[in-house]
Amino acid sequence: MQKRIGLIVVFTLFLLAVQAQQKLNYPEVDKVSYELFLQGKWVELIDYSKEARRQNIDFFYLQARTGIAYYNLKKYRSASEWFLKAWESDQSFEWLQEYLYYSLLWGGRASEANKLAGSFSPGMQDKISFSAKKITKVGFEAGYTFNPDFETLSAASHGQQAGVGEDYGEAFYLKSYHFESFDLNHRITPGISVNHNLTYVGLNREQRIDWGSGNSFPMKTNQFQYYLNPQFILGKKLNVSPSISAIWGNYELFLGGFTGNQMKMFYNASSSFSDFVFSTSAWSHFGGFSPGAEINLANITDQKFTQLSAWLTVYPFSNLNFYITPRAYFKSSEENGFGYNTFGISGGAQLGPVHFYGQYLSGEMENFIESGGYVVSNFPGISEQKFSGSLYFPTGKKYQLVLRYLSQDVTEKYKVYTNLRESNSVIYNYMKHTLTAGISWNF
Repeated sequence: MQKRIGLIVVFTLFLLAVQAQQKLNYPEVDKVSYELFLQGKWVELIDYSKEARRQNIDFFYLQARTGIAYYNLKKYRSASEWFLKAWESDQSFEWLQEYLYYSLLWGGRASEANKLAGSFSPGMQDKISFSAKKITKVGFEAGYTFNPDFETLSAASHGQQAGVGEDYGEAFYLKSYHFESFDLNHRITPGISVNHNLTYVGLNREQRIDWGSGNSFPMKTNQFQYYLNPQFILGKKLNVSPSISAIWGNYELFLGGFTGNQMKMFYNASSSFSDFVFSTSAWSHFGGFSPGAEINLANITDQKFTQLSAWLTVYPFSNLNFYITPRAYFKSSEENGFGYNTFGISGGAQLGPVHFYGQYLSGEMENFIESGGYVVSNFPGISEQKFSGSLYFPTGKKYQLVLRYLSQDVTEKYKVYTNLRESNSVIYNYMKHTLTAGISWNF
């Protein structure tokens, strides 16, 4: 019994001695953290600062030194949090302004970096080439999409499978399309930027009509899209980004009819269309996480609907070397209201000088909207899976090249009409592949 009591007393004294040894004070923390800073012992400095704060010791230089330690370890998102704390205490130091700007910029928080840069000293603004109003980026991208199953589909006996007989059967087989896209980004104040995009799409399809005999006609669609997207910061770090996409175009197709003596004939008809998407997204940053949400109000192919989505971007290394974003989409329907629609996961990785970005989508994608209304699937058909990958190559200090590949499955229908009403259909599937290349000039 006495031996047990003795052990308890010894253990208690040991804990008191350890606690006494770990008791820190402001002068000591300032001295030790500065020595670790001068020696470049970044991990030790971070651990020591954690212990100091656990004992309720914190001050401007400790925050700044902690930020510099994370910065030198290339953990820019963690660094920016400490630089922001130090910034709240004293905004006069140019070295702090520079550290804060680049930690935000290289941590994926460019909008916040530019907003804060508006309050930097003139000398620092010149050093980082900052201007409150300027064109920030100009880009051009072109792409080509093809359907490797086109010949097989156009030769298929879908009319026979659908039992068209003497009725009217029709299908539109995608052959290819190309697009050209022009981007212009500019800043109008330190905290507000605006993105513009104008895209042209030239779509080639083959129209198949079975009406007494089999007939095939080329079908051309011309589509334009103008995208307007301002972005600004509310408060300290709430990013808000409304956008509007105006989509319009025309196409020509052949229709069946009768002549005066009731003989079957085909005639060319042209039609125009217009769609729109209004989106608003908001997101913020919390260390290694960035949650966000978006709402889209749209009228596509004469269908009005609302689409919601929410996401969470995770930065496991506290920088842009690797990040991943799961995202869930929900869509309105007349029968069931809002319901789950699609799941997506995307991410990026830095591979030396090259940055890779990939995306995978799985769900029921019909009239589907991505990226704040920038990518709109308003072509016929339903897709269940989509994969894309992009490689970004820096060229010099201001230019960047991009190569993309996209693969997407599409389901469409061969439809049979009896007395002008759809009476039967046959489903057919194909894969479309897209290759694009672009260049951007960053000012």
